[in-house]
Amino acid sequence: MAAKKKSDRKATSFREKKSKEKLELPTEMGPLHVRMDKSFLEYASYVIRDRAIPNVADGVKPVQRRILWSLKEKDDGKFIKVANIVGHTMQYHPHGDASIGDALVNLTNRRYLIEGQGNFGNIFTGDPAAAARYIECRLTDLARNEIFNDEITEFIPSYDGRNKEPVHLPSKLPLLLMLGTEGIAVGMSSKILPHNFCELIEAQIAILKNETFRCVPDFFTGGLMDARDYDDGRGSIRVRARIKVVDKSTLLINELPPATTSESLIGSIEDAARKGKIKIKSIDDFTAEKVEIQIKAATGVDAEQLVDALYAFTSCEASISSRITVIRDNRPCEMTVSEVLRLNTSQLVDILRRELELKLSKLEQELHFKTLIQIFVENRIYKQIEECKTNEAIFEAIYVGFKPFRKKMFRDLIDDDVEMLLGVRIRRISLFDMAKHREEVRKVLADIEETKKNLSTLTKYVIGHLQDLLDKYGKLYSRQTKRKNFDEVNVREVAFKAFKVTYDRVKGYIGHKANGDEFHLPSTEFDKILCVSKDGEYKVIPVEEKTYVGSNLIYVDHPERDEVYTMVYQTKDACFLKRFTFGGAIMNKVYSLTPEKGKAKIVFLEKGTPEKLYIRYKPVPRQKINQQTCSPKDLAVKSAKARGKQISIKSISNIGTKPTRNWEPDEPTTEVVMA
Repeated sequence: MAAKKKSDRKATSFREKKSKEKLELPTEMGPLHVRMDKSFLEYASYVIRDRAIPNVADGVKPVQRRILWSLKEKDDGKFIKVANIVGHTMQYHPHGDASIGDALVNLTNRRYLIEGQGNFGNIFTGDPAAAARYIECRLTDLARNEIFNDEITEFIPSYDGRNKEPVHLPSKLPLLLMLGTEGIAVGMSSKILPHNFCELIEAQIAILKNETFRCVPDFFTGGLMDARDYDDGRGSIRVRARIKVVDKSTLLINELPPATTSESLIGSIEDAARKGKIKIKSIDDFTAEKVEIQIKAATGVDAEQLVDALYAFTSCEASISSRITVIRDNRPCEMTVSEVLRLNTSQLVDILRRELELKLSKLEQELHFKTLIQIFVENRIYKQIEECKTNEAIFEAIYVGFKPFRKKMFRDLIDDDVEMLLGVRIRRISLFDMAKHREEVRKVLADIEETKKNLSTLTKYVIGHLQDLLDKYGKLYSRQTKRKNFDEVNVREVAFKAFKVTYDRVKGYIGHKANGDEFHLPSTEFDKILCVSKDGEYKVIPVEEKTYVGSNLIYVDHPERDEVYTMVYQTKDACFLKRFTFGGAIMNKVYSLTPEKGKAKIVFLEKGTPEKLYIRYKPVPRQKINQQTCSPKDLAVKSAKARGKQISIKSISNIGTKPTRNWEPDEPTTEVVMA
């Protein structure tokens, strides 16, 4: 026992000693801290630049760029198994096949760049795509013609160094705003809403013409959109399902708001119905290639009213925020729609200029070669090399032979030109058609002249290119989401009175699950309940399943701030009549309708002002007047706490707006003077 006490004392002293020691933090970061900080920054930078945030240069994320490049490498005009494309993309993308497959399906469902064959899922029902081995895809004409050009593309080694992949695609389309995207990186996120193809191209034309423009989102699922709060890519939009009133009891939803499926929408409607926010009889989903959700309204519910309730309480209406975060010059930044479009237009002008310059260079080279061949054949310079014994002598003979024709040549002769001439076949020389060759030269000269003209009027040429895109593809990509200004739906006004509040006097509970037999007050979840007890106390409570209020309530209703009430109450000394309004009230706070708190009893309380009250007093010895009438309308309206007008010192037996049961017609009756 003594040994145990000794060990306990040692343990206590050790704990006290440790508690007195100060915690000393290292003043310098150790190698592990440095390594962790460096690794985390590298990881964050990698996720931001190479995974989650799109690049403004070509408008796509790295995985999307690699998919498109793989499709371009495999492109032969035919459909290719998605599994093959996924496997080929893995040469460039180090993060596995799942992310590649999901991104490819997503791009295909956006219609612009990849054409699918097979089951790529259903954007309306949310059904997933079939396995990659069962579905096929290929580039669309739009992608094939507008986002690739190997000659002006910068390449870097792939992650394992075995292949080359593009740094950016030379896209001539505003893909960032066409496709839209969503990504979450380390410490930042991006949510770019898709915009309409035709409107973006028209905006680019307006930029080149120095005109004003405005672009708003457009979604493949259609629906309605209110873009009043959409400030050039900032802010938010409100979107709605398109609901058609078929008849007085039937609604048809035929377009969904974005990011919603028929299943999730139906789930939100059923949930609202369970909670009593809306009243429906049935809901049926016939969605396949098109959205078709049929809703039957409950008996007594008007279909027009149900439309507003669906927008107020279900996913039929939603708000979507926008934040354009992109990678620009290898750094993340926020931009607006106008800034992105102006940058894309500037890039388009630069790409078309480089393509024209490249085309001009090729045409000039072609003209040079054709001129050399023409001189070589027409003037039989090839005859001068027949007796040459060495390669040097051959080259020297050709150089000498072309000297008299320098003025006809595009530039000086070089060794590569000589090699080209030596490669001309004898068969071609013998069958050389001079007239045809001169025609080809004239055609090349015309092309050179046209290309130079396009370079000199580059803006006009770019506008023409954009107009050609509109003419060719405009009908394929018309606007799906209709723009419309929504009226604000007041949820209190459109809410159905789905709850019936009752009062159980025996147990003292009030609520829509109180199972009482008094009051039966229809209510919504937004309503408040005014409870007045017999002793003059009252409070305002929310609509709940059950709330304990005691067993002496005499009045239950929805409170109305400025509604006039008429009340008669009795104290031990007298009875009083007053007209009043409840005014404002704090939820669940107890108030009193009489100055004599807890010492009065309400004998009459009614909303409004009755024409006349019939009062019967309790009979007592030598009492001459046992019944009276009064006109409450002569009283001024005061606050709920006002005393009121004293009408008698007698005790009231009963009171009502009509003669009471024991009213005596022959008995003397006087009128209470209210003045």
